[in-house]
Amino acid sequence: MFPYVPMFLIKALVYRIYCGGETIAEVQKTGLRLHERGINNMMISLTIEACDGNDNVDPQYIVDETAKSIENILVPHTVKMINQAKDVNDIPPGYVAIKPTGFAKDAANVLRYYNTTKKAEFDDLVAKASTVCQTIYESNLKLAKEYPTRNSPFVVAVVDAEKYELQEGVYELQRRLYQQFNKMDAPVSIVGTLQMYLTDSSKLLTKEEQLAKENNYRLGLKLVRGAYIHSEKNRSTVIHKTKEDTDANYNTGISYCIDSILNQKKNESTIGHLVVASHNADSLRLASSKVYTEENKLNNNKTNVVLGQLLGMADSVTYDLIENNQIGNVIKYVAWGPPLETKEYLLRRLEENGDAVKNDNGWPLVKASFSMLMNRFLGRA
Repeated sequence: MFPYVPMFLIKALVYRIYCGGETIAEVQKTGLRLHERGINNMMISLTIEACDGNDNVDPQYIVDETAKSIENILVPHTVKMINQAKDVNDIPPGYVAIKPTGFAKDAANVLRYYNTTKKAEFDDLVAKASTVCQTIYESNLKLAKEYPTRNSPFVVAVVDAEKYELQEGVYELQRRLYQQFNKMDAPVSIVGTLQMYLTDSSKLLTKEEQLAKENNYRLGLKLVRGAYIHSEKNRSTVIHKTKEDTDANYNTGISYCIDSILNQKKNESTIGHLVVASHNADSLRLASSKVYTEENKLNNNKTNVVLGQLLGMADSVTYDLIENNQIGNVIKYVAWGPPLETKEYLLRRLEENGDAVKNDNGWPLVKASFSMLMNRFLGRA
């Protein structure tokens, strides 16, 4: 039903709940609204992509707009939050999501055949992504001089995941960006995504850490359960059979990464930064219990573990982290861009998170969302 809902209704009822706006100015205001709720930074994502033959997309436009969003949203917002904070390390980084399918024409085939027939096109995709990452890297170098006591990066580029059949190309993209921008003697500027619902994800985590050691760069990781369970054509063979197996794999993964970060006396571990991207209260409690302890009170590396949820989703979980547990390293993933593209993003997110209603985290979210929509529809909010 959702794909057929008129755009004016989507904008009136749900757009502001789940999306940051159509323009840079609107996203700036969203950042300030989040700050009023105790959420001091965000991961912004321009929701335009050229997957599955959508050749109306101009990859260079996406590069330019993404770079502008770093310069006009992330950097000034992060600096403003830092200047208002008691301590320079109280504010999590600002993140920009890089959607690989937005950086090339015929992006699916470019990623699918990245090392054979589409090698030249893939190299161009990497070059475009590198342009965005260079803006991130230079911003971190500049801000580090102004705020020399900060332990975590100021801004970070995050490579988003794609469908399984495209992931080998995405992993190669991540590795090239790691090697170029994640220097061993500096905070992490690039974060890649691992989908822990994949049966090979734990082996992949081990492989990525080994490659980083061999090639002398640092890893930044965003661990998610997975976003394509409903559209993954090979899900019976590539995804864990049960939710319990996925949960266990996810929790093992974040535990390993957190331990790696915290057990280094200096900011020098191979795994240098982690985003725990989850709506699952148990996983977030686990991460919090490992990071925010009396033992780690003076551990500067704890600022390199950040918890994230999608804008408009799991707000009760976010609120609990901030208000009841006094955890400041929390961000929201904020999609923004043209309404039509954002509508497609919303559809994917609703499909992705539909399984949440089956567990104890989901019903409160559904009830709260329905109540909010009805109040807006009836003019009560």
